[in-house]
Amino acid sequence: MRDPIEAVADHVITTQLRDIPEPARKSAKTFLLDTIGVALAGTRDPYVKNLLAHATNNGGEKTSRVIGQRVNLAPADAAIVNGYQIHNSEFDCIHEEAVVHTMSVLLASVLADADYRGGVDGRSLLRAMVLGVDVACNIGIACRGGLRFFRPATAGIFAAVAALGSIRKYDTATLLNAFALGYLQVAGTMQAHSEGSPLLALQIGLSARNALTACDLAENGLPGLEQVLEGPFGYFNTIEKGSDINQVLPTLGRVWRITEVAHKPFPSGRATHGIIDAILELKSAHGINAADVRSVDAQVPQLTHQLVGRPIHKNMDANYARLNARYAAAIALQRGSVHLDDFVETALQDKATITLAEKVNIVVDDNPDPNALSPVTLKITASTGATYSKTIDTVLGHPSKPLDRRTHLTKFETNCKYATMPPPAANQKHLIRMVDQLEDLTDVRQILDLIAGA
Repeated sequence: MRDPIEAVADHVITTQLRDIPEPARKSAKTFLLDTIGVALAGTRDPYVKNLLAHATNNGGEKTSRVIGQRVNLAPADAAIVNGYQIHNSEFDCIHEEAVVHTMSVLLASVLADADYRGGVDGRSLLRAMVLGVDVACNIGIACRGGLRFFRPATAGIFAAVAALGSIRKYDTATLLNAFALGYLQVAGTMQAHSEGSPLLALQIGLSARNALTACDLAENGLPGLEQVLEGPFGYFNTIEKGSDINQVLPTLGRVWRITEVAHKPFPSGRATHGIIDAILELKSAHGINAADVRSVDAQVPQLTHQLVGRPIHKNMDANYARLNARYAAAIALQRGSVHLDDFVETALQDKATITLAEKVNIVVDDNPDPNALSPVTLKITASTGATYSKTIDTVLGHPSKPLDRRTHLTKFETNCKYATMPPPAANQKHLIRMVDQLEDLTDVRQILDLIAGA
C-alpha cells in the first residue's frame, strides 16, 4: 500500500514556483523576515554562548555563518545554533491548527546549508519555504490526538527535509529516502516543555541538524523505509495517536498552509496569546487598572492549559515564564503589552507582578478538540465587584486577525535592536527590500551578509 509520504514527496518535487500563488509567496516573505528578526533577538539568550563554545570546538570545515553572530561553523553546528536562537524567545510564527512552528527548523537548516553551498537563489528559497511549510503543517493537521512529543520539532524535521530536497533538486527516490532518514532521527520530548526548560529550543536546533544529516545520507545512497508515516511504527502510530492524513492529502496544491500561519505579537508561548489579547481588549474598552483587579478567570481549551497553565512561583527563569499564562496575564494588565524585557531577571522578580499573577485562575473548558488553542473566555473582577468579560475566538496575529505591515516591521526592528550585535539600520532596510524582492535575489548568502559575518 502506498504510504502518504509518497504523495507528500510528489507535491514537493512537481510543484514549481509558478504554481505558487502570490498570497503564499507574500506570506513566505513575511515570515522569512519575521524569523530572521526573532533569531537576532534570540542571540541574547544566556545559553547561546554555551552552544557556540561547543560548536567552535567541534571538527569539520567551518563554512556556515550563524544568524547574528560573528562566527563560522560547520553547517550542522550552524543549524543547531540558528534553530536554538529562532525558538528560544517563543517569538517564532506558528500554524495553530497544526500546532507547528513552521519556519523554525526549516530556516535554521536551509540558511546554514545555503551558506555552505552557495548559489541558492531567492526563487529556490521561496519555493522551498512554501513547500516545507506545506509538508509540516499537513502532517500536523492530520494528527488525531494532542501533543505526545514536541510537534514543532518532530513535524519540523519533515519541513526542513522537504525544503532542502527542493533546493537540492532531489528526485523522488532520494527525497523519500531523506524523509525516512529524517524520521529515524525524530526527537522532541514534551518533558522540556512541561518543565519550561531552555532545552525546548535546543530540540528545534537538533532537528535542523538532523535534517541536514538525513539529506546528506540520502545523497550518499543510504536507503529509506517504506512506511514512514503510516507503518505500524511509523510517525503517526508512534509519535502521534494516528491520523486523518487521507483527508488532508487532497488539499496539496490547493490550500497553501503558509497563508494560514500566525504571527506571534508577544514573546511568549502562543497559548498565552488568547489571554493576553482578551486582557488588552478589555483594558482598551474599560480602562482597567492592574491595581484595581481582584481576580482574573480564564476558561481555555485543554491544550492551552497543558502548555501554559503552569503555577506561578518566585524563582521563575525566562523559559518557564514565557510559557506561563498567569505571568503573561499579569504583565499585560500592568503594562498593556508583553515585551522581550518582561523576561529579564529584574522583571521576573518583581513582587507586584508575582502578586498579580497569583490572582489569575486558569481552568479547562469543554472544547473537545485536543489541538485547539482557542476560543478563550476571560473574566476580570475588579475590587469594586464589577466584572468584565471577553471571549476571543480568533487570536491577534492569526491570518483572520493579522498584524499589519507596519506592526510586522516594527517587530522586526525591535528584535534587531535587542540582538547582542544589532545589524546597522542600513542593513535592516536593505534586508527588508531584499526579502520583498526575493525572486530577484541571486544568492541567499547576501541575506547572511547583512546579519552575520566572521
